[in-house]
Amino acid sequence: MLQYGNYTNKVFRMIIGYMRVSTEDQDTQLQKDALLKYGVDERNIYQDKVSGIKDNRDGLAKALEYLQSGDTLVVWKLDRLGRSLAHLISIINDLKEKDISFVSITEGMDTTTASGELFFHIFGALAQFERSLIQQRVRAGLESARAKGRVGGRPRAIDDEKLEAIKEALANGMSKAAACRTFGVKRSTLIDSLNRLENQ
Repeated sequence: MLQYGNYTNKVFRMIIGYMRVSTEDQDTQLQKDALLKYGVDERNIYQDKVSGIKDNRDGLAKALEYLQSGDTLVVWKLDRLGRSLAHLISIINDLKEKDISFVSITEGMDTTTASGELFFHIFGALAQFERSLIQQRVRAGLESARAKGRVGGRPRAIDDEKLEAIKEALANGMSKAAACRTFGVKRSTLIDSLNRLENQ
């Protein structure tokens, strides 16, 4: 417990653990032991028993929702957290923006230390690099379409080339919110376009 000002103004900082295995019959004990040894209270450990490539991970969603500014998220290994590099980068950048520290025990990644802040900068640079690559692919696709004379008909809110690039980004772990920011589209427009594509 940290105290600022008088005794009535108290700030509680929590250490939250997250662990994941791919199937129901796999054991989380190794991860749990590592989290407990680090200092995570057993009551503050969230878990999922689902493949890393699955979008729907209730345990992770609850852990991220519970975290507040000043807290720390701890995992046993990086691959337990993100379903892909892009997804991992997205999560860690979101933690940084919310002033939440991150620790990966196996890799020795600890942003609660002075030197650990470098990891946040590295992941931030990777995120920017990824966005730049996606934007370059989108521009190249649009230029290619124009060169082939693909014009006419009612214009779509998101053209096919951009939609394909968005699908690729989502498949690589980018969230819909991040995709909307990166490609400059509204969330409702993106959802409608994806639904249209699925129903074709």
